[in-house]
Amino acid sequence: MKYVWLDVDPGHDDATAIMLAVNTPGIHLLGVSTTHGNASSNYTAINAARCLLAFGAPTRIRVYPGADEPLLLPAKHDPEIHGVDGLGGVEGLPEIDRPEVLSFFAEDEDGSRIRALEGMSSIIKETWKKGAGNKVTVISSGPMTNIALFVSAYSDLLVAVEEFVFMGGGVGMGNRSSVAEYNILCDPHAAQIVLNAPVKKTMIPINVTHTAIVTKAIHTEILSPAASHEPLSELPKASTNLRHTLSTLINFFADSYRLTFGFKDGPPLHDALTIAYVAYPSLFKCTRHRVDIELTGVHTTGETVVDLWNYRTCDDSWGRNGRNCMVAEQLDVKEFFDIFLETISRCDNVSPLNRQPNPQI
Repeated sequence: MKYVWLDVDPGHDDATAIMLAVNTPGIHLLGVSTTHGNASSNYTAINAARCLLAFGAPTRIRVYPGADEPLLLPAKHDPEIHGVDGLGGVEGLPEIDRPEVLSFFAEDEDGSRIRALEGMSSIIKETWKKGAGNKVTVISSGPMTNIALFVSAYSDLLVAVEEFVFMGGGVGMGNRSSVAEYNILCDPHAAQIVLNAPVKKTMIPINVTHTAIVTKAIHTEILSPAASHEPLSELPKASTNLRHTLSTLINFFADSYRLTFGFKDGPPLHDALTIAYVAYPSLFKCTRHRVDIELTGVHTTGETVVDLWNYRTCDDSWGRNGRNCMVAEQLDVKEFFDIFLETISRCDNVSPLNRQPNPQI
């Protein structure tokens, strides 16, 4: 069993990560913190709560809103890819003001929402129990501002962290600058703080996530497994409300990636791979390297500098002077999507979306 804290900025692919975190055997989701990134922090927080409800999350799980801005740089968002609210074009999710959605926010006795740093530190401490309990795997699928604040403020709790897993970076490539991937570009200083922490890290870069493409064949199975073996010129109708919602998510993301990046076969499911790595590490080939973030380059700020040829002298630690990060290099794409589709089937059985009428199906 993996005890997981999930830090997200939903975001279409973050939504699929939440779906996997809630419905994957062997993952015990402790809580969800949210950050600036794909949309403003107000949107990402409510989106996380909407997704938890839609995907059948246990009511014990809570959302903890986090950083509004990066540590040093101005905040940036990505409406071109995700829409203004982070989940553009997605149909069927619960409305933002539903009591069931709002109940997912952790609150103090005075009714104010508990913030990410407080929630993360208290739950990790409670789970660890000074060594008598369980270590926690901290997963980030957005800018790592919240994680960096935790590392800096609660260094005594790093012993309770089994691993930091993050979707971000690229080896020799970028997606929102010539060399920088978006999550790292949003807060490069936070990413460096996390990389300096004396805890194992694993980076899932865009070199790998760009291979996890939702093709038309996979989209067909998402919509209707029964139709996946029939020759179809058009996508079938969704067999459940949940599948309709996921399909609209894929459609919007596919259009964004086609228009912005020229992806013709479908969109990549970047963030879902973080959960897949924690639950099914054998899907990935990884190599340990020294990784640093370019912080001062005129043209290269946010680049993940991966020392492939071991130029830098490093010790065996995971920290400031060590080979500090496992870097994913390859994914078993077929097996990943087999698992992804199985997880949707499990989610179908628990999603409250399937207990209400939907004229779209």
